[in-house]
Amino acid sequence: MDAFAVSVTDGLIYRDMNKKKALFIAADFGIMQAIMPLIGFFVIELISFLVGEEGSDRAEQIFTAVVAWTSFALLIFIGGKMLSEGVKDLRSSEKREPKNFSYKEVLIMGVATAIDAMAVGVSLHAGISTAVTIWLHVVIIMAVTFGLSLVGTLLGGAVVKLFKGKYEITVVIGGCVLILLGVWVILSHYFGL
Repeated sequence: MDAFAVSVTDGLIYRDMNKKKALFIAADFGIMQAIMPLIGFFVIELISFLVGEEGSDRAEQIFTAVVAWTSFALLIFIGGKMLSEGVKDLRSSEKREPKNFSYKEVLIMGVATAIDAMAVGVSLHAGISTAVTIWLHVVIIMAVTFGLSLVGTLLGGAVVKLFKGKYEITVVIGGCVLILLGVWVILSHYFGL
């Protein structure tokens, strides 16, 4: 759902969006959401192999906390920057040009939204009896994220039409969404929301 929310944000803030770019966003988010659980799963698998099951249990706790706080920091930083720029542009009297699509920015957002999925891989390690089963989970995660992100990007493009060219408002909304996602990551880690 975090990839969906960010893809809606991408649809809101990029003015030069087209089908190819929407597919790139969806593919980026789908691939990143698939890679991160694999990393989490195999890191814990390696730790379990090297130090035994007791050591891997403690490593799982530490790893999920680090992943949650890293994801929180990235989302708060990116969202705060967007929010600050949007508010500054709203106060400014000069008209700002809409934001152009940035492959680099989309890749960074893909990592920022997917990093908490490493914790999913850690959780899957505890619940899966064979390493082969992880691949089925990863394919499902990738397909669902791709579909949701594609819909989100297109939805964001439709919502921006409601604001009739008020680019600054969409940037503020996008920044707020990212900040709320960062807070949600921490709340879900500690309170299981």
